[in-house]
Amino acid sequence: MSRSVNIGGVLVGGGAPVAVQSMTTTPTCDVSATLAQIGRLFEAGCEIVRVAVRDEKDARAIRAIRDASSIPVVADIHFSAKLAVLAIESGADKVRVNPGNIGGEADIRTVADCIRAHHIPVRVGANTGSIEKSFLEKYGRSAPALVESALYNVSVLEKYGVEDIVISVKASSVPLTVEAYRLLAGRTDHPLHMGVTEAGTHESGVVKSAVGIGALLLDGIGDTIRVSLTDDPVQEIYAAERILRACGLRREFVEVVSCPTCGRCEWDCMPLAQEVEKLTFGVHKKCKIAVMGCVVNGPGEAKDCDLGIAGGKDTCVLFRYGERVRNIPAKDAREEFLKEVSALLRDKE
Repeated sequence: MSRSVNIGGVLVGGGAPVAVQSMTTTPTCDVSATLAQIGRLFEAGCEIVRVAVRDEKDARAIRAIRDASSIPVVADIHFSAKLAVLAIESGADKVRVNPGNIGGEADIRTVADCIRAHHIPVRVGANTGSIEKSFLEKYGRSAPALVESALYNVSVLEKYGVEDIVISVKASSVPLTVEAYRLLAGRTDHPLHMGVTEAGTHESGVVKSAVGIGALLLDGIGDTIRVSLTDDPVQEIYAAERILRACGLRREFVEVVSCPTCGRCEWDCMPLAQEVEKLTFGVHKKCKIAVMGCVVNGPGEAKDCDLGIAGGKDTCVLFRYGERVRNIPAKDAREEFLKEVSALLRDKE
């Protein structure tokens, strides 16, 4: 089990639930726009948010952002020890730095001293674009290079007494990402921040992230995740939550199962399945609802569901735990089933 770190009240590692995070796309110095985006991320289920710190205006803005944010704020710093210190002193709950590009030995020590003084954690990592030159020359662009580079940067901070460290080793290649994290998990007990970097636009990015992050989570690897998408960051949270649910790491949610439909389907069940999923996505109750295309397999395949519907040309069948309850005219199926869904959710309160 990994050790535990506290990020602004959110525990990561040490057996805590896997935390979901994202990164804002607004200029950090635009406090109102950044807070508005953080608010949307929080409503979607984000638990930790990262902001880019490009200059002193961004670093100083963290104070106002942190004071109004509902979730911990992480400062993303590159190339400047001065900005790292300023962001920490402005109230960042965590910083993301790379000792390899933050400056010389004196600069690294200054940042490390500030991290310790403010009792905050730090994320250190490597991706395929930031592997230390010596490891890149020795191993090439590979999992060992990523891991050795990340652990070297961790050792630099540990040298100056920093202990609360989260590590990442990301690549845009799913197989390389998975290989690197598996290797890293066997080498350290620091918590791991996981993701497939530069995963792409929504559809391809979700698939790559689900395969990579999901494979690792099912191995018991990973303490916090970010799904990186070229999209509205709120979509990253929706994708992350679905990945965690699919891996059995979110217990209190409404699972909606629906069949892919086939030539036997004689009613338009797809819109209803989509509507039920949208209606129940943010509901934190443990139950299972099925929307099935036909009665051939519907009730049997969804026998463990709290509630389900299966359709025919003129009539739909309402069932609970695989047992038929009543028939509903197909034309009334949507309205009647949504009433049943609402009643089920009330019963689960």
